[in-house]
Amino acid sequence: MPSKNPAFSRGFGNNAGPGQQSAGWGNAPQYGAPQYGAPGQYGAPGQYGAPAPQDQYAAPSPYGTTPATRYMTMDDVVTKTGLSFLVTVLAAAVTWALPGQAAWGLALPAVLVAFVLGLVIAFKQIANPAATLAYGALYGVALGAISEAFSLQFGSSIVTQALIGTFGVFAGMLVVYKTGAVRVTPKFTRWMMAALIGVLVLVVANLVAGFFVEGGLGLRDGGPLAIIFSLVVIGVAAFSLLLDFDMADEAIRRGAPAKFAWYIAFGLLVTVVWLYLEILRLLSYLQSD
Repeated sequence: MPSKNPAFSRGFGNNAGPGQQSAGWGNAPQYGAPQYGAPGQYGAPGQYGAPAPQDQYAAPSPYGTTPATRYMTMDDVVTKTGLSFLVTVLAAAVTWALPGQAAWGLALPAVLVAFVLGLVIAFKQIANPAATLAYGALYGVALGAISEAFSLQFGSSIVTQALIGTFGVFAGMLVVYKTGAVRVTPKFTRWMMAALIGVLVLVVANLVAGFFVEGGLGLRDGGPLAIIFSLVVIGVAAFSLLLDFDMADEAIRRGAPAKFAWYIAFGLLVTVVWLYLEILRLLSYLQSD
């Protein structure tokens, strides 16, 4: 089953799960095939001293784990994701607390480095704490500077509202996923991929148009069209969380090693940061009217 999450899509779906390691699991031995020296077809004895057939249940895990490797659990996902969020929030708080406009000198470099690091993690499927926590810290620096700017322009309440909205959407989508109100099916995944690509194309097109026409396509100028577009993007980001949750469940079912939880934490962090920034943008539109 292929990966549902775009950040997880590279290579994960090519691995067979623990229940797919061998097509012969549970199949009866072929007639005449010796089984530990037992008689074969028509009572023909097995070959004396013939080596025992390979134990199919000892086949290696698709993730390259060994019997000593601990498999990933939901506790691993919760712990690693919580730690990643904590590092991001602390980095944002420290950046916001910097005197004067010092935060703005760090914001752009942090965004650029985090963007490159995120691409490397996603395409190489790097699953280790250093990469995920570094990504969280870098984006925390950027979020601290951005949040401070919005707070100065629109009031400190806008950041609080965005945080409440972000974690409210996160909790709501988790309930939706756990109750099965919306199921992650191949058709749902295709629709989500199309929506993600569509949003990306529109954002890039609006950016390019902005070089030639003031306000570009009007998707980010704070007008009615911008509000509608922002609501659509928030919806896409929210439903992307379902893909993240399903990816975590799928990895657990397929016997991923415990360290893979860091990769899932990275994917959740990407989605939540995107959701927060879009909610913050929408609130600024509404307060500008």
